Amino acid sequence: MELLGDRWSFIVLRDVMFGGRTGFRELVNHSLEGIATNVLASRLAKLTDAGLLTREPRPGHRQKVDYFLTEAAIQLVPLIVELGDWGSRWLPTTPELAVRARLLADGGPEVRDRFMDELRSIHLRREPRPDDGVLAELDAAYRAAS
Repeated sequence: MELLGDRWSFIVLRDVMFGGRTGFRELVNHSLEGIATNVLASRLAKLTDAGLLTREPRPGHRQKVDYFLTEAAIQLVPLIVELGDWGSRWLPTTPELAVRARLLADGGPEVRDRFMDELRSIHLRREPRPDDGVLAELDAAYRAAS
C-alpha cells in the first residue's frame, strides 16, 4: 500500500500498461487526470526505484527515455483487473474507462493471461504491439464507448 497507495502510481502504471505510453511527454500530454510534470517525474522515479518500471534511453535521442513495465508490474494485472471490475460496479465512472475493466474481468483468467503475455512481449522483449491482441480489443472497445 505504501508503494501504490498514492493517487498517481496506479494511474501511471495504467497509462503505460493500457495506453502504450512510454515517454514522459506522452504520459503528461495524454493524462486523463491532468498529472503535473513534477508529480509524474516523482512517480516514475518511485516506480523505477521499486522495480516496477525500467528506464531506457530512447534510440536516436540524447535526452529522451522510455519507461517499460517489469515482470513485477505485469504481475499486478490480476489486481488491476479486480480493482477495475470493482470500480466499474460500485463507483461512478465513464463508459469508455469502464469498458476495458469489464472486458478484462468478464474474459476471466484466459484473457487476463493473454494480456499479461502480450505485455511481456511488448515490455520485456521489446517486440511490436500486435494488431490483433488483447490490447487491440481493449482499444477498439474504448473507442466504441467514447
